[in-house]
Order: sequence, then C-alpha cells, then structure tokens
Amino acid sequence: MALGRGLGELLGEVENAYNNSNTETNANLIIELPINSIKPNPKQPRKIFDEDKLRELSESIVEHGLLQPITVIEEQIGEYILISGERRLRAHKLANIETIKASIIDIENFKLRELALIENIQRDDLNIVELAYSYAQLLNEHNITHDELSKKVFKSRTSITNTLRLLQLSSYVQQMLANNKISAGHGKILLGLSEDDQKKVSDSIVGQKLSVRETESLVRELKNSTEKKDNLKNKKTKKTNYDFKPLESALKTLKDSDLKVKAEKNYFKIEINSQEDIEKISNYFRNTF
Repeated sequence: MALGRGLGELLGEVENAYNNSNTETNANLIIELPINSIKPNPKQPRKIFDEDKLRELSESIVEHGLLQPITVIEEQIGEYILISGERRLRAHKLANIETIKASIIDIENFKLRELALIENIQRDDLNIVELAYSYAQLLNEHNITHDELSKKVFKSRTSITNTLRLLQLSSYVQQMLANNKISAGHGKILLGLSEDDQKKVSDSIVGQKLSVRETESLVRELKNSTEKKDNLKNKKTKKTNYDFKPLESALKTLKDSDLKVKAEKNYFKIEINSQEDIEKISNYFRNTF
C-alpha cells in the first residue's frame, strides 16, 4: 500500500534526487557542500552509532568515494540541515574530507521529522530502543494510529506494538537493549518487574548468558518469591476489626461521665487526665460488677 499522498511524494523526491541526478530537473540539486555548512537534524531519532562500522564506512568512502549523496534542506543561504545520511556525514568527518555530495530538496519544515524517522526505520538502521522511540514520535507528533503507522513503515501492527512496549522498561535495561547486551525477547519478559528487579535480572542475563526461556524461569521464580513474601507480610500486619456493639452501653455511660473513651479495631481506650477520672472509672466498675 502507498505511504500516503504527502509522505509518498516527499519520499519520491528524495528517491529521484538519489537515482535521477542526470535529469535537467535534478542536475543542479546534487552538489558538493562543505561539511561545516551542514547541521545535524535536531530531531534525528538515532542517538547511538557503531564506531567500528563508521570507521569501515569511512575507509570505504576514502577508497571508492560516496556512492549515495546525503539529503539536506537549505535553512538559509550557505547553511543546510541534514535530513538523511548522518552515518555518511559522520564517516566523512572521520576521514577529514571537507566536502560531501548532497541532494538539496525543498521541503516544509514540519515534514523534516517525519521524513527522517521514516527513512531510518525503513533502512533498519536503528537499534531496537531507537526504533521504539521513532515509532512513538511518529504516533505522537503526527497523530496517526498503529494501523496507519504499520502501512507507512511496512511493519506488522503486532511488531510495532511489541516494540513500543519496550519503552516501559527502565533506562538501565533500555541501554542494555541498545547495546545489544540483551535481546528484545529478554526485554519483553522484564516488563512488569520493579526497576530493581529489572536490573537484577538483566545483569543475570548478561553474567550467566541466560536464554530467553531460562530468563522466563528466573522471572517466574522471582515473582513467586515476591508473592510469598507479600502474603507473609500481609498475614503479620493484618489486624482483626472487632464488633464493639456489646460495649455501646458502657461507652455511653463513660462518655456521659466526661471521660474520653475510644473503641476501634483491636483496642479499648480510656484517657485519664486527672485523679478524678480514675475515681469515675473506679465507680463505674464498682457499680457494674
């Protein structure tokens, strides 16, 4: 299914800029730009880059040149904002190359975010946490449903929903996911645990090289243990609420004697503020018994 008229047209413009640079329309759009004239996209969802892969890309560019131009929009004369190709731009900087081939497209500023997110998602360049944030940003900022997002990025609705759930994990676990120390399958099992338990289990996964199934067993044991402790605690702290109706007459008589009396839960309390109070209590019990 098409991506939608507006977005489809924008992606089509980028694709044309990449592949049809010999046409008269695009001939002047792909030019060499100074590296220092290009600002990173301020709304770029990708935050973590693999240094080894960047180095490999940098060496490839030095040897073979840049095969695919980056895409930018012109913010003002001589200054540009990057839309797609941050790895290529970083690789150029790593190689100390002063200019880079760029395709300049005219695009409304409010589309900048959507285009960058879609481009990264479709290229499968993001780690699982960045992908989840990209999904969340598209849903929130562009007011679309999970079904609409599914059609835009060509992912199943179930896959999108499961990925988004990983954002409920603690920042500690999200970082481990981002660094590929644990898998999304592991992360899904940790959902619902406290932050402390998430940390304990994720550290165990890494330290003991636990499989997803082994992690499920560990989490099940942890939940059972926590449940037993809670039940034991509740038994110790649980108090019986007694029925004080049989003492209503005694309470009324004592209160009529200007004594402060309270009966609730599991205690009967008579407050004594003077010797006279003691005599009133003594008289009550003497007359009663």
